[in-house]
Amino acid sequence: MLGAGFSEDPASLFPTGLLCPKFSLSEIKSATQDFDQSLLIGQGGFGKVYKGTMKIGTKTVVAIKRLDSTSAQGAAEFWAEIEMLSMLRHCNLVSLIGYCNDSKEMILVYEYMPNGTLEDHLHKLHTPLSLSQRLKICIGAARALHYLHSGTGTNQGIIHRDVKSSNILLDNKWAAKISDFGLSKVSPIGVPLSYVSTLIKGTFGYFDPEYFSTGRLTRKSDVFSFGVILLEVLCRKRAVDRSLDDENWGLVGWAQDFLRGGKLKKIIDPDLKGQVSLKCLNDYAKLVDGCLQTRPKLRITMAQVVYGLESILALHERSENSIATTGITTFGKKLQKYFFSSEDNSGKSNSTSILCLPRL
Repeated sequence: MLGAGFSEDPASLFPTGLLCPKFSLSEIKSATQDFDQSLLIGQGGFGKVYKGTMKIGTKTVVAIKRLDSTSAQGAAEFWAEIEMLSMLRHCNLVSLIGYCNDSKEMILVYEYMPNGTLEDHLHKLHTPLSLSQRLKICIGAARALHYLHSGTGTNQGIIHRDVKSSNILLDNKWAAKISDFGLSKVSPIGVPLSYVSTLIKGTFGYFDPEYFSTGRLTRKSDVFSFGVILLEVLCRKRAVDRSLDDENWGLVGWAQDFLRGGKLKKIIDPDLKGQVSLKCLNDYAKLVDGCLQTRPKLRITMAQVVYGLESILALHERSENSIATTGITTFGKKLQKYFFSSEDNSGKSNSTSILCLPRL
């Protein structure tokens, strides 16, 4: 078990040659101009993140995370991050370039993600994001989690344990990459509801209620958290949002009645109105509901989430292509009804359609 000190070296934990490169503190200071505030690009409970430039073959722009010695994230989380990202290779996981454990400093060096976090674009920058963009971001993140859960390349499944919009980074092409593996846990594969008994850690608003009440962490805990992100992406509301009524600061509790009553269209981000067909919205609602089931065994898997999101994206793109081909004026008022109303001619709401997901 790793202690709380900053100087322990975990080389014995890794197969020979697997541990990523170690940088000196002088190299890190040179890359960040001695941690110049003008290069600060992020800050959280763990510490600060700087944009830097290092010579790694050629000059490379990197993100440098400097853990604060007073942070709740200590040596155990630091080495867990290094261990996990040294083992894993996937296009939707952020790449760890190296680390520094020098003079009581704990520093991680990652590939630089120029478009920041999904959280930034949803809630801070209020970036206009089309439905297609949002779906593609969610698909990338879902593929990464499916890779972790399946144990591909590692023969062991991994539970992320801190799935949230601030841990979804975006590259220069807006491709999503999951980051921050300090809380991750290894879980046996091949046993659907295998669990890890552990202290409760994570982020309020994204917690799996079963994990929160029992301490039993499963892959389905990540699925629940991802369901919160799917709501967050569609509604542009934070997981814990004080703009909601006093009894429902949690996004899940607030959205639940709308979700299960087939009324999700009433709470979607206004920027999306006119973009989402009823079929897509209903299928999306079914997918979210499958993630947010209270009992873990009733939740869908990340493989099913990937399939469901890809199906919704394909359906949406077909709808867009049909409109582009036919021309918006051809549809007139019928087009408006197709995108904005879920009521039939009798004034009764149509029931939510069921998205058939394969058992993967």
